[in-house]
Amino acid sequence: MSYTEEKTDLQITGMSCASCAGSVEDSLSAVEGVDDVNVNFATERADVWHHQDVGFDRLVEAVEDAGYGVEEPADEGAGDEDEELSRQLSLALRAWLVTSPILLLMVFMWTPIDPLTSFQIDVLLLVFATPVVFYYGRGTILSAVHGVQRGTFNMDALIALGTVAAWVTGVMVFVPYAGVDAVQNYAGVGAMIMASHLVGTYLEDRAKGRASAAVEGLMSMQADTANVVRDGEEHEVSVEDVDVGDVVVVRPGEKVPDDGEVVEGTTSVDESMATGESEPVSKEEGDEVIGSTINQGGLVKVRAEKVGDDSFLAQVVELVEEAQGTKVPIQGLTDRVTHYFVPTVLTIAALSFVLWLIAPDLVGVVAAYGEPWLPWVDLGLAPLTLAIFASVAVLVIACPCALGLATPTALMAGTGKAAENGVLFRDGEAIQTMKDIDTVLLDKTGTITHGDHSVTDVYTGDTAADGGETEVLDERTILRLAASAESGSEHPIGRALTEYADEEDIDFGEPEGFESVAGKGIEAEVDGYTVHVGNPRYFSEIDVDVGGSYSERLDALEEEGKTAVLVAVDGVTRAVVAVADTIKEDSVESIEALHERGLETWMITGDNRRTARAIAEEVGISPDRVMAEVLPEDKIDKVRELQDAGRRVAMVGDGINDAPALKQANVGVAFGTGTDIAIQSSDVSLVRGSLTALVDSFTLSEKIFHKIKQNLFWAFIYNTLALPVAFLGLLHPVIAVVAMFTSSLSVITNSARLRRLEV
Repeated sequence: MSYTEEKTDLQITGMSCASCAGSVEDSLSAVEGVDDVNVNFATERADVWHHQDVGFDRLVEAVEDAGYGVEEPADEGAGDEDEELSRQLSLALRAWLVTSPILLLMVFMWTPIDPLTSFQIDVLLLVFATPVVFYYGRGTILSAVHGVQRGTFNMDALIALGTVAAWVTGVMVFVPYAGVDAVQNYAGVGAMIMASHLVGTYLEDRAKGRASAAVEGLMSMQADTANVVRDGEEHEVSVEDVDVGDVVVVRPGEKVPDDGEVVEGTTSVDESMATGESEPVSKEEGDEVIGSTINQGGLVKVRAEKVGDDSFLAQVVELVEEAQGTKVPIQGLTDRVTHYFVPTVLTIAALSFVLWLIAPDLVGVVAAYGEPWLPWVDLGLAPLTLAIFASVAVLVIACPCALGLATPTALMAGTGKAAENGVLFRDGEAIQTMKDIDTVLLDKTGTITHGDHSVTDVYTGDTAADGGETEVLDERTILRLAASAESGSEHPIGRALTEYADEEDIDFGEPEGFESVAGKGIEAEVDGYTVHVGNPRYFSEIDVDVGGSYSERLDALEEEGKTAVLVAVDGVTRAVVAVADTIKEDSVESIEALHERGLETWMITGDNRRTARAIAEEVGISPDRVMAEVLPEDKIDKVRELQDAGRRVAMVGDGINDAPALKQANVGVAFGTGTDIAIQSSDVSLVRGSLTALVDSFTLSEKIFHKIKQNLFWAFIYNTLALPVAFLGLLHPVIAVVAMFTSSLSVITNSARLRRLEV
């Protein structure tokens, strides 16, 4: 048996409430080889992590065993959703059309107007109610029956039981032994409950669709066509037909079809759909552009590099969908409540029926106070009528839907809004955890600074005095050797050195035996010389002496906040090269904003302590909160040190060396401009390469979680207050079913307000 883990996404059909999601989750979890399951009622999606030998058909079988279905992937899409909503609306309208005469008949019953006899009214109530309950409501009843057959109880079961019980009273008034006075005809009430349920289901599904519109909105940003240059001619093709390597022409006002590189022309591009920043970004030959952004300047030609599922937009959509399908830890309580909610409601309804039947005077004490004010409260009715009235109200008022929708709808709206602002949350847990963060650990290079090092100083000293060597090497020769050795390095300092040599028109030699020591330096053979480039610690380890003016110049450059490296040729120090990495324009302001939020900021870097402290002081980080000269493999230990001190840490980085530390932190935050592995290791990805986006991520996290708590509070309060009111006979069943869906809609509407959030 293979234990390689795979993930399968299933689109579930037939779920009517959060308890349905719990039943599906339990059934899938029971499948051998399934490691984890997350079923989202709001998105009607199940994410299943399982061994690769667990087939798709086995997962479908488990869902069907729970009483639900799985939609084929090919059937998914906005068109199918619109068609289903149209069907639901048509069904609800037709149900109310048949129900409308019942309203008129009830007016006759409650007013002195008496054109019909009681017998005639009872007959008509039953005639009009029957098709509404059993024809238009057949989907609800069949769902309830199938669920009960498989041992599961859902919201449809409560509605079906309530409406059928009310309809049965319409039959009972004609049963001789029961007697007309023994029970009142509530068949019309049953029809109104079912018709209201159908309207509520339509409104709820429509609202859920709007709450999840973030993904559709992102996908709608994609360009439809592209002007591809093939065989020297320009052809308009569908964006799906663009291949990697194709050159496309993008005119002013058009969307860039796919991610790529500008190969001709200059322009400015509106990247707000990706970064949330409205300021256009200048682009010239060699610059990267993001698919679906808008060309606002001149005509450019772009070589496509990432298309289809590999494009930036496709990855963003995938991340947002993934986040929307996850759970927030606080939802665990909701899941436990909803799992037992329907059986509990059935028990309470049964208890209500029994108490009103055998002890109406005792249980009706509170209802007596409401009788003068509420026209539907009549304690003079027969106990059986009172028992049916109260128990039906309990059944239809106690909907766990609001509880089930509280968290996922807020996640759907919130993560979509975050994506529009260039903040990508990978899961709901990160959103909740971020609110508890008290310490932010910032990697210096590429996070606080641009990460674009450039050479500022080259000091070769006095060879005779400092090196004592007979062979004199001039500055260009030393630079040639150092740059040639670094040509095999991907380190920012190495790239700065090679770029500087290139600017000085220095030819490179071919390095041999290249060896890199992470966080310290490199060694290579160039033109017969052994060349070392690295920091003082590296030179100490390889026993290369750094003395005289080299040491003095090294100290002076580091005091200026520059990063200085040493160059040795054949074991003798020959130069000090200083590079500077400029601080990002918004770093000072953003770090100040983090402090205003009560967060403690730390900086971590592989640079020497003097340079690190100079940078920290410039951006407002306390010198005693600087972790300097930290090797890449030691960053994870530094995160642990802070955590062991009781801190809740957010690690912010952008490089491949940051990946382990990002994983270790309570929340790992990576810039989307960084390497793919860093992004994959993070909990939050920031598309903008600036700390402003980090501040925004804290704000968004706080707002989303606050909205979740609001939703859960009102959902719990609703059920806590509504159940006893119905139990005590004070709530009319029709008002109960309307209130039930009003509760769900209020939760969805409250979540949708996140879409209008200003960050």
